[in-house]
Amino acid sequence: MTKDLRFPIGKFNPPEHIDSALIVEWISDIENCPKAMREAVEGLTDEQLDTTYRPGGWTLRQVVHHVPDSHINSYMRFHWTLTEDSPRIKAYDEKIWAELEYQKSMPIAVSLNLLDMVHQRWVFLLKSLSETDLEKYFVHPENGQNHTLKWTIALYAWHSKHHVAHITDLKKRMGW
Repeated sequence: MTKDLRFPIGKFNPPEHIDSALIVEWISDIENCPKAMREAVEGLTDEQLDTTYRPGGWTLRQVVHHVPDSHINSYMRFHWTLTEDSPRIKAYDEKIWAELEYQKSMPIAVSLNLLDMVHQRWVFLLKSLSETDLEKYFVHPENGQNHTLKWTIALYAWHSKHHVAHITDLKKRMGW
């Protein structure tokens, strides 16, 4: 069976029951994301950064820029959910964002620094959440589903590792 390069760590599949130990583990995954991302891209040349991680996929540079874009959106969704009653959040088209011309040429250091700063604030927020906060939810406009904050923490812990694995898996396949 050929590995699906789109999902190097598998598709997101949260457990039915989410307990406080899992929340702590997932917050740690989110907290470690900027360091893991930096380690994954350390020493890569511009040519390597401009290589797609799979046929038809994004370049490694686009992946690096995508992660803070996505995590800023999530950070904002947490704020809306904590300050509004079950808000209907704004979705964004990550594929179109990744195709913006500057995303294809901007140095990755800009996004790595942004990821550091966003995660410092986000993790501080995540660690402050009560059990009641974790049960609050937002409504996604595209599928109408309610997503609790604890489910969203699971998603972004997975998302952090998912994109780092796009980079590390390509490096292994290419012998970089």
